[in-house]
Amino acid sequence: MGNRTALEALTQRPPAFLRSAWTWRCVAYLLGSVVPGAAVGLGVMVVGLAGPPVSLLLVPVLPALVVPLIARFERVRLRLVDTVPLPPVPDRRRREAGVAVMTVFAMWWIDLLMLGFTVGGPVLLILSPVVQPEVVPAAGLVASVAGVLLLPVAAYTITAWGGARGAMVRAVLAPTGSELSEVMRSRARLVDAFETERRRIERDLHDGAQQRLVALSMTLGLARLDVLDDSPMARTLGRAHDEARQALAELRELIRGVHSQVLTDRGLGAAVRDVAGRSPVPVDVDVDGLGRLPAPVEVTAYYVVSEALANVARHSAATRAAVTARTAAGTLAVEVRDDGVGGADPARGTGLTGLADRLAVVEGRLSVSSPPGGPTLVRVEIPCAW
Repeated sequence: MGNRTALEALTQRPPAFLRSAWTWRCVAYLLGSVVPGAAVGLGVMVVGLAGPPVSLLLVPVLPALVVPLIARFERVRLRLVDTVPLPPVPDRRRREAGVAVMTVFAMWWIDLLMLGFTVGGPVLLILSPVVQPEVVPAAGLVASVAGVLLLPVAAYTITAWGGARGAMVRAVLAPTGSELSEVMRSRARLVDAFETERRRIERDLHDGAQQRLVALSMTLGLARLDVLDDSPMARTLGRAHDEARQALAELRELIRGVHSQVLTDRGLGAAVRDVAGRSPVPVDVDVDGLGRLPAPVEVTAYYVVSEALANVARHSAATRAAVTARTAAGTLAVEVRDDGVGGADPARGTGLTGLADRLAVVEGRLSVSSPPGGPTLVRVEIPCAW
């Protein structure tokens, strides 16, 4: 992958860097500061020529006109030294205004001075025999050679300053925290969409396939009444009726796994008791006094408990488990314990990693204690302020 910023280009080997266009891009980037410099000079000239009464009115008006234009100019020319797209931020206008103010009052003249000294110095040395003909020819030749040798140094200096200035502008326009916040919001939206889709699937299964299986089971039951009990047709209908009832039971179990209606209707406490009651490993439940919690908190906590109890049944060889849940200081704490063989390791599978990822969406935390030989404790903490 190629370099995306001027600072990344500095990490190349010298021959590759000096052959690249990054130095020229940085020169163009810094030369762009002539525009805000000219705007400042023009503004000062206008205010000076207008006279005291009018200048008092122009002082607040000119910045209001110039700052948005310079802000747009800074955003556009940033692409010369930083090709990474800027992420959207909620306070974009305020941040652009901050960059414009920084450019107008400080950065433009620093850019031009840096460019002048860095480029002008070597160029003057190279042209010493021309601009200073009275100098001894040998001294002029030495100065020219020194100027040529300083050109690679100038390339690194200009690129370093251009890249650093671009990084400062990016830090104001789109700080790292804003990108992380946007990522977290995107993850939260994805989880919400996933939960909505889960509910839709559960509704379609409940109202469609389940009702058809109920009707089929009833039809087969009525058909059995119309034939003799000892006839081959009765035995066939009996097997078909049993299969339909088994399919209906499995579908109901699938619907319960897709989305817990108990969770929606009665809250987390009742849903935990329901999933614990269906566990093949006996589970002690202590979730008294929970009450109703925000929907994202309840859904996430239920998901954690369901997955943890499924892991207990599949991997722990436990004879008993326990689930406790409490709220304190605006945080829900849920613990799942078992007396199994222990040795749970997130690096050996995706189960615990998936729990951690799911909790991260609601800013929750996961901790696991599972020494070899057991017992295992899975503890999660979820802020309730959702």
